[in-house]
Amino acid sequence: MSQTLIRLLLCEDQTLMRQGLRTILDLEPDMEVVGEATNGEEAVSRYHELRQAGLGPDIVLMDIQMPRMSGVEATAAIINAYPDARIIMLTTFDYDDYVLEAIKAGAAGYVLKDLPAEELAVTIRRVAQGEPFIQPSIASKLLIEFGRGSKGGRNQPRPPGSGSGEEELSAREIEVLRLLAQGASNREIAQQLCLAEGTVKNHVSNILSKLQVANRTQAASKARERKLI
Repeated sequence: MSQTLIRLLLCEDQTLMRQGLRTILDLEPDMEVVGEATNGEEAVSRYHELRQAGLGPDIVLMDIQMPRMSGVEATAAIINAYPDARIIMLTTFDYDDYVLEAIKAGAAGYVLKDLPAEELAVTIRRVAQGEPFIQPSIASKLLIEFGRGSKGGRNQPRPPGSGSGEEELSAREIEVLRLLAQGASNREIAQQLCLAEGTVKNHVSNILSKLQVANRTQAASKARERKLI
C-alpha cells in the first residue's frame, strides 16, 4: 500500500536555507517539494498557482520574515483565500508576540529553524493530519507569558492615564512605539528591529487601535502621558 504524499511549498528568502530544506525534505519517502517562493507576495501567488494546478500544496513552510510581504501577512492572505490551507511558520524567533501574530493569521504550526530535521518531518506529518503544533519550548514560554499577563491584569493597577477600554501593548509594540515617538518611519523601524516593513505597519495599526488614537503624533503623546516610553 503506497503512502499518501505530502506536497510542500517552501517559502524562504535565504537561498541556502531554502535549498537545505528542499534537500532534507525530499529525502522523506512521503514528502515532495512542489514549489518554492522567495518573498511573501510570491508565496501567495505560488500557492494559488499550485492549487489551481491541483498540486496541493498540503503544507506550506513559511519564513516569518521575508521581503515585500512578511510571512505573517502572506499567511493571512493565503488563509483568507483558502481557509483549509495548512501553514507552518519556520523562524529563528521565539518571541511571544511573533507567535501570537502567526496564530492570529491562521498558522497551524510554529517551529524554530534549529529544530532537528527528523522533528521537522514529524511536525509536518502531524499538521498534515490536521493537528496544530507549536514547538514545546515556545509553547511553554507562551504559557508563562500568558500567566504573567493574566495575573498582572487582575492584581496590578492599570498604567496612569489608561482608559477602561484600552488594551495593553505587547513588548514588541512598545519597542515600535518608542521608535515611532522618536520620529522614525516604518522603514527605519523595520531596519532597527530587523522586521519586515509590512510587519511594522501592522504593529503601528495595532498601537493606534489599542491607544484609541487617530495618528502617530497622538500615539506618541498618549504614550508619554501613560509613561509607556
